[in-house]
Amino acid sequence: MFVITADQRASTVSGERVEELLTALTPWSQQWREAIALPLERTVGDEVQIVLTAADAAVDLALRLMREGDWSVGIGVGRAHLPLGPSSRASSGPVFIHARDAVERARGRGESVPLVVTGADLAAAAEATAILQLLGAVVRRRSEAGWQVADALAGGATRREAARALGISPQAVSQRAAVAMLDEEAAARPLAARLVTDAGRESDPSGTVPSS
Repeated sequence: MFVITADQRASTVSGERVEELLTALTPWSQQWREAIALPLERTVGDEVQIVLTAADAAVDLALRLMREGDWSVGIGVGRAHLPLGPSSRASSGPVFIHARDAVERARGRGESVPLVVTGADLAAAAEATAILQLLGAVVRRRSEAGWQVADALAGGATRREAARALGISPQAVSQRAAVAMLDEEAAARPLAARLVTDAGRESDPSGTVPSS
């Protein structure tokens, strides 16, 4: 199970954006509905939480929140107590504790990118955090021109189709995509998802990791 807890940064300065975020992520929730165990909701104050069953969905949402720019994001990986409650607030288990630890770390000044993964396997969690922070840095530094191309290519459009939609040449699309590191991000996402999954591995009493 994967729990994402996100806390808005500097909300007292910029104003609370929780309801705005929940509305903006409605299309995302439709896209990933098969991976949502419990929907995104406000938990307390300017904090939101979601429970997911797929690591690639967790990676996608975490990077979407990095694009938004106003959120500290913690990904907890592990077991939940079943059955889940009717909401994340009414649910419990180690995965929720990991998510709380992760978002607390993400809030800290020691993290250059406010995105942290925690789970029972500390080494895998550290590796997952490292690659997601790298991808998060790419996303946070992407220009508006780069995002125009990224959005135009979303859903499987070709670069020629994206060029027509944006009113620019295919060469310009390729140039923007290269600067935005779109291919590199896409190539790294499966590795990030695998490392996030590995973060939830638990050792048996003998100290070895079960094979299944």
